[in-house]
Amino acid sequence: MSALTPFRVVELAGWVAGEYCGKLLADFGAEVIKVESPGCGSPTRALAPRVQAGPDGGVVFAYLNTNKLSVVFDAARDGQRLHRLLGTADAVIHDGALSLVDRYPDAVFCSITPFGQDAAPEYANAKSINVFHASGWGYHTPSHPDPGKPPLQGPGRFLPDYEAGLEAALCVTAALFGRLHTGRGERIDISGHAVLVSRADCILGRLITGEVPASGTRGDYDQQGPASFFACADGFVYLYMTSRAHWSGVKTLLGQPDWLEEFDDDWLEFSVTPAKVSAFRAGFAAWVRDLPKEAAAEQAQRRGVPLVPVNDAADLHASPQYRHRGFFQTVSHPVLGAAPYPTVPYALSASPATITSAAPILGQHTDQVSTGPRAAAHTPPTVRSPQLKPPNRRRGGPLQGVRVVELTKVWAGPYAGKLLALLGAEVIKVETAALPEEMRAYGGTDVNHAPFFLSINPEILSVDLDIKSSVGMAQLRDLIARSDIVLNNLRPGAMERQGLDYRQLTKIKPDIISVSIKMWGNDGPLGHQTGYAPCFAALGGLASLVGYPGGPPLGTSMRYGDSTVGAAAAYAAVVALLHRDLRGDGQFVDVSAVETLSSMIGDCLLEQSLTGRPLGPDGNHHPDLCPHGCYPCANESWISLAVAEDSEWRRLCRVLDDCALADDPRYLCADDRHAHVDALDADLARVTRSHDAEDLARRLRAAGVPAAKSATALDVVADQQLWQRELYRFVSDHREGQRPIVGASWRMTRGPALIERGAPDLGEDTDYVLREILGAAPTFGGL
Repeated sequence: MSALTPFRVVELAGWVAGEYCGKLLADFGAEVIKVESPGCGSPTRALAPRVQAGPDGGVVFAYLNTNKLSVVFDAARDGQRLHRLLGTADAVIHDGALSLVDRYPDAVFCSITPFGQDAAPEYANAKSINVFHASGWGYHTPSHPDPGKPPLQGPGRFLPDYEAGLEAALCVTAALFGRLHTGRGERIDISGHAVLVSRADCILGRLITGEVPASGTRGDYDQQGPASFFACADGFVYLYMTSRAHWSGVKTLLGQPDWLEEFDDDWLEFSVTPAKVSAFRAGFAAWVRDLPKEAAAEQAQRRGVPLVPVNDAADLHASPQYRHRGFFQTVSHPVLGAAPYPTVPYALSASPATITSAAPILGQHTDQVSTGPRAAAHTPPTVRSPQLKPPNRRRGGPLQGVRVVELTKVWAGPYAGKLLALLGAEVIKVETAALPEEMRAYGGTDVNHAPFFLSINPEILSVDLDIKSSVGMAQLRDLIARSDIVLNNLRPGAMERQGLDYRQLTKIKPDIISVSIKMWGNDGPLGHQTGYAPCFAALGGLASLVGYPGGPPLGTSMRYGDSTVGAAAAYAAVVALLHRDLRGDGQFVDVSAVETLSSMIGDCLLEQSLTGRPLGPDGNHHPDLCPHGCYPCANESWISLAVAEDSEWRRLCRVLDDCALADDPRYLCADDRHAHVDALDADLARVTRSHDAEDLARRLRAAGVPAAKSATALDVVADQQLWQRELYRFVSDHREGQRPIVGASWRMTRGPALIERGAPDLGEDTDYVLREILGAAPTFGGL
């Protein structure tokens, strides 16, 4: 039985974010009943690409709705049937205002909208590109941009929706865990905008404090150094190089050519200049251009150099790593036929996710849900293995009473720990003064005041244990025996060398949940390799989709990826926690960072499976919306526009007050606009260039046209919506008393966790751990 099989979820959502949330729950066995309108069904059924005519022939709907049931209810005639169904639900997903929530106090209701429930009505019809650009990610995509070319929409068409859906699934499962123990429902408000901004906490955390100035340029999210894409014999590779160790490996890889003598060994740390970056890139490009990408990457990886091939959808389908891990699963759809579908990036040893049925035909399950056995009252599941622990501070939150041991570093692992802490868990980071967590060494004057670390670790506890000593290791094992989850993102083999692999952990505590984050996961022919977030995106297929039509891959912002992987790990951890409390079993959760990012373009991967058409960079083009893109405005700013209907086009022309655009016969209807998209983009750019981006976006939204300024880092930090939503909030600081951080993207009405404490000093909570936790009897099992 899958982890979420006991739960019933009613999905009232009709857009990508809500449907992706439902898919993530259905992946683990939840009964997800999708309520659709007569005739056309969910709006996602009409999205391109379409393999067959009719409501069941679309690729996007097919990807987002596996494992679900479809019922058709008419709003006017079937109100009572809908209410009866909602009365049996453990959770309800919707993507707009819903007046029904007070009638079902025991259920978990989750709303997913572009800018949150409290946003002005003018934001309600925002499209994915508007959310991406309002969040700051768009303005900084691609990295190291050509300032004369527009910012890009990122990989695929729905990245903001997938991120919001993942966050919603995390919150829903956490709220269901809390409901198991309290019987109380929850109201969750997810803002896609806030979710994307929160994914940049490592960057923005330093900016909102003023410790690092934001220049407002398109390079604010970039890192120094020569990291870049390089053409090779059969495609492209991506090189990420930032340290002296990387440089040493590159010199060996290239065979120590004479031109490298111009570079000092520490140049990446102290003397990165445009001239040196240009010279290095030219030399490296000459070395790699005649090599196959897989061979070049293998040579580099053997020397510790983070060089990886840039994979496209076809590469992923042929990948021996993906075949080994079963990332693609063949699914037979009654209209679309059989095809390999992307699955999930986390392998759970006791309750794995699986696709058991294709997306439903419109209304396929109406009768059996309305009048068959499924219409009977649903019995909520009950706890079998309760293990809530008294926390040091009662902060509330659905995960209060859960204890997490965190053996993580840098960003992905700590971000997972942060999300669990913001949901109420007690998260204890294990460190040692002799070898502090790596983020404590970046950008600060001491280990307790490093801006990166302070940005990612609010509400985390720190214990100083020397686990290289027998005493320290015994204390760590004792702590694990009194905990629920062990979270790590250490290098391949590190946990095993310390005697902390999953088999050994079960000897400490039989029902422990061990969550491991690795670039490729824990096994497979490439499982030994390591890399960083831009490498994940290149390997996972995202980088190959970002660029200008006909040009090379450019990738999204090089900072994108780590936090998304952390969010996926947090979600999988909560699913495993639910399984343990319902079934009594712990398990091993194996998270692949590369597969996580592939999941963010799942519809694109399925499109390649079903159509065979190669996918590549397409700028800001969109098959359903036109115009759709980012257009120049005054003072080097940009505006994102997305027009779905001819009426929106006419309103856009009226706001721009441009008769030539309005009267041009090439642009009167959607099909003609798509046929002349390059000319249209050029004409729009000519007209928008004289406007103030923020003012124009405001006037367009007021007229019903989806628009948003492409937000700079300064815009994101100053965004009043985010401050009012309390995404940015003040926490305790050991030096100044208060400091702003990037907090939780979600809002929970009934049981939110208090978020008051900033990141810990190293070892700040050692006495609490040793005296109050380890001085008590183990919760379960023993040493």
